[in-house]
Amino acid sequence: MDNQGVTADPQLQQFIEIESQKQRFQQLVHQMTEVCWEKCMDKPGPKLDSRTEVCFVNCVERFIDTRSCNTEDWSNGC
Repeated sequence: MDNQGVTADPQLQQFIEIESQKQRFQQLVHQMTEVCWEKCMDKPGPKLDSRTEVCFVNCVERFIDTRSCNTEDWSNGC
């Protein structure tokens, strides 16, 4: 039987797209955590010192900036 003319259920397509977006987001969060942890965390302890906290904040902001820029048209000034 040829299934080329059969279209998928729109609700199923929407569900798959939403789940794919969730997966991409989780991958980005994991990547950001890994990058910023390696860059900023010298010695784990019960509390972050101010230098480490600032490093994490800056790292996350730069990570978000670069990801946003990667998804936009480069001609928009990224």
